[in-house]
Amino acid sequence: MPPSADLVVLGAGPAGLAAARRAARAGLSVTVLDRAESVGGMAASFDVAGVRVDHGSHRLHPATPPAVIADIRQLLGDDLQVRPRHGRLRIGDRWVGFPLRAAELVRALPPRMVAGAALDTVTGPFRRAHEDSYAGALRRSLGPTLYGALYAPYAKKLWGSDGAEIDAEQARKRVSADTPLKIARRILFRHGNGQGRIFYYPRRGFGQITEALAEAATAAGADLRLGADVRRVAGATVTTADGAEFSGGHLFTTVPLPVLARLHQPAPPPDAVEAAERLRFRAMVLAYAVHEGRPWTEFDAHYLPGPDTPITRISEPANYRDSPDDPADRTVLCCELPCEVGDAVWTASEDELAAIITGTLARLGLPPLRLGGVQVKRLPHVYPVYARGYADHLRGLDAWAGTLPDVTTFGRLGLFVHDNTHHAMVMAYDAVDALRDGRRDEPAWADARARFAGHVVED
Repeated sequence: MPPSADLVVLGAGPAGLAAARRAARAGLSVTVLDRAESVGGMAASFDVAGVRVDHGSHRLHPATPPAVIADIRQLLGDDLQVRPRHGRLRIGDRWVGFPLRAAELVRALPPRMVAGAALDTVTGPFRRAHEDSYAGALRRSLGPTLYGALYAPYAKKLWGSDGAEIDAEQARKRVSADTPLKIARRILFRHGNGQGRIFYYPRRGFGQITEALAEAATAAGADLRLGADVRRVAGATVTTADGAEFSGGHLFTTVPLPVLARLHQPAPPPDAVEAAERLRFRAMVLAYAVHEGRPWTEFDAHYLPGPDTPITRISEPANYRDSPDDPADRTVLCCELPCEVGDAVWTASEDELAAIITGTLARLGLPPLRLGGVQVKRLPHVYPVYARGYADHLRGLDAWAGTLPDVTTFGRLGLFVHDNTHHAMVMAYDAVDALRDGRRDEPAWADARARFAGHVVED
């Protein structure tokens, strides 16, 4: 059967839509398929009690390449706002501003912790290297004091495993300031691009980016099909639950790599199937609490690494932007609870989640809620879990995907990475640029994949 489009794209998140827009503008016929009824994936926005909210805390960082920022600014205009970062981090039983500030750290942290961190800095060159795990790498680079206070409990909450069970690659990907000297530089010196001090955020929520990408892709000629439940992939041919078939000259897929393995026919060889089963994603429950009054606090986000609550972050989306569209009499808090599909957090009712939220605020000395209701979103694939040994499983599965004719996989889920939205858009651009007359330029794509391996996540 002749192809129905030059390019079929699975997934209408930032990666898929950025690729569709670029490909359509280059003259390719493009069909985009997504199971959801709206665009954006985890980068989408939606309304809760008349307040625009995101799937957790999202922002564009100054580390975003200028070309990507320029594209987004072209799409959004003045709606892309530059905002100061103004969060708080809970360390032990103290609150400190985030981004960190030297004077506040010394004043707010317990003297014993300050002394321990100082001693770790002095003794750092003499610590023995045990860098085969996340715990080993960060104990070696940061010292046991900072690791124990911040990164050890966060690892347990975010990924559901002790830091000693997590691969050292997790430290490289998620901890950019991984030595006391780098932390000191970040605190004392402002980066010329504002990294760590400012962020970019759309006036109508982070999802305004993907909504604008979808509009631009459609305007360039792309065919966007929402509500398309893909049940079978065979090379560049895709079949949906209603029996519709889409055949492309090439297929871009941003779905989770293990999901692609389950959908594909013929099935992967047994070793690739086993690899897919061993790769694990951490799920998340997002509980949106409506607060009658505005603002709840002056801060954009509260970071909670400690084990005294299952919540890892509380963000107030209205504080991320300056928008006349936000109601004056209420606000919404987004509480992030990493979990496993089917566990007690995943299955918790709205009332049970409300109790967790109100109990957490009381224990941590945060302002109480005038609660106007709770709305819940459950996301099964949020954080790839880099358990020790994951790289071998990923390598095997990725090698199988690389043998599929006319198929390219990329994006956060497609490459099993933690990358930011700007990384996903860079991947999309490189994937399109690697197509030559409908065929992938293998050296060009190999070079791009090598660049992707150097991505470091910004929080």
